[in-house]
Amino acid sequence: MLTPPNRGLNSAYDRSVFINCPFDNDYASLFRALVFAVLRCGLVPRCALEVYDGGEVRIEKIVRIIRACKWGIHDISRTELSPEGLPRFNMP
Repeated sequence: MLTPPNRGLNSAYDRSVFINCPFDNDYASLFRALVFAVLRCGLVPRCALEVYDGGEVRIEKIVRIIRACKWGIHDISRTELSPEGLPRFNMP
């Protein structure tokens, strides 16, 4: 059995990974696989979906979560064009 490589990761900050990716149904299976991989490595996945407080400004919530994470995974592979033909990347 494999042992997760979490030696030296002592604090919640050291173990936290911010995940920035699409959260729609088309991406759901990839998101679940990504969360599984992060957990299997002995780390704690975090993302904007973990807080449903409508009273908190979205960008402030994202910044707060990012600051609490040592690591980050940003999947910017999906690029959509605006009506003006400019790309919109999924990243804060």
